[in-house]
Amino acid sequence: MKSALLLGLCWVLFAANHHLCAQTHNGQAVSVIAFGSCARERKKQPVWEDIIAKEPDLFLMIGDNHYADFWMEDGKMVMKPVPNVNRIREAYDALGQKEGYIKLKQHCKLMATWDDHDYGANDMGNDFRLRKESQQEFIRFFGFDAQHPIHQQQGIYHSQIFGNVGQRIQVIMLDTRFHRDKLTRRKQRVDGKGPYNGSTDASTTILGSEQWNWLQRQLRMPAEIRIIASSIQVVADEHGWETWGNFPHERQRLYQMIHQTNASGVIVISGDRHLMEISCDDSRTQSYPIWDFTSSGLTQDSQSVDEPNQYRVGPVKREQNFGLIRVDWATKPASTRIHFEGFGAAGKPIVRQTVLLRDLQIN
Repeated sequence: MKSALLLGLCWVLFAANHHLCAQTHNGQAVSVIAFGSCARERKKQPVWEDIIAKEPDLFLMIGDNHYADFWMEDGKMVMKPVPNVNRIREAYDALGQKEGYIKLKQHCKLMATWDDHDYGANDMGNDFRLRKESQQEFIRFFGFDAQHPIHQQQGIYHSQIFGNVGQRIQVIMLDTRFHRDKLTRRKQRVDGKGPYNGSTDASTTILGSEQWNWLQRQLRMPAEIRIIASSIQVVADEHGWETWGNFPHERQRLYQMIHQTNASGVIVISGDRHLMEISCDDSRTQSYPIWDFTSSGLTQDSQSVDEPNQYRVGPVKREQNFGLIRVDWATKPASTRIHFEGFGAAGKPIVRQTVLLRDLQIN
């Protein structure tokens, strides 16, 4: 009897471990990753054809994948928290019917997280009353397997590792909405800047305790390159809108966790801002420079932009855009080159920056 019980326990442990690997690892090599955010479902979306033309292995939707909190009311377009989950479902279904989006799904694998507008309420976090219902619509639309852990957790954070030893890319999709505490508003608005200040309350959070614990486990997994997708900017913080700078203690915790887990190869991608720029923080980190590649505006109209960002590398543009991370794998992983490439309408180049993987190592 004891032998049978022991054998059964071993089988359960094997099955559980096998399931974990199935959720986190895919041996298929990945070298071209496209990403973008802020796609208004009521607008035409020719950008999908431009993205497909770059032949990505993977596309990351990093927030505001639709604008559920914009709708017609009494003949006028309004923006306010969605009244019920039907509006969220309607917006997802409108995206799902876009011909270009359908073609993209046929072309490459897709991963996603959300930001405020597809979450259902502008700039809101854990105070959004329909957050659980919104999570279920996210899971439905993006088709997560019935066994995926996302069904059992609060929030939509998840990850996956692609490739084999020497060419592994870990993609970590954060949820910066479900657990995020309220933002701190300025007592008085400053011309040219947004309404928010950094919180001085160290008990406030962006990710919440369970997601922080999960992220720590992810950063300890073996991988050569790690892409952390945050719907809001991590590095840039002078503009006064949503950013990890609203919770400086949380950003410092992220930097410290990267160092303490010995997680080499981390780069950040972000959206939300309706612009494209690349930022690099080499002054507030304990390990190596943190690059933050912002691509926001899959359906953005061209506008001028002039806002401070002391960490910016290269130009800043406010127009339709999408980002591309192209990896030139080398025989020795440390010699691998990571190219950040940003494109506008019809594939017009906007930004380009090359980072050596050896410069993203903890000594």
